[in-house]
Amino acid sequence: MFLHLGKGESVPEKEIVGIFDIEAATVSADTKAFLKSLQEAKRVVNLCDDLPKSFVLTDNELCESVYITQNSALSLKKRAENNELE
Repeated sequence: MFLHLGKGESVPEKEIVGIFDIEAATVSADTKAFLKSLQEAKRVVNLCDDLPKSFVLTDNELCESVYITQNSALSLKKRAENNELE
């Protein structure tokens, strides 16, 4: 199954490491440094026209990537759970 993140972007659910509330997660200096390193490596996909609400960390055989989205972490979690029921 795939999880739709917005703006026509979907990722395979098996590659999702975590779905994080951006405001809560970026309080940590370690998280900020991690996101900055991924951005410098050009592995951040920004799916926002407005303020971001969450980010999705993915990992596959090629690399780790982060998708920044306007959808809340709770909304994405519910989408993933609904996919499991189908």
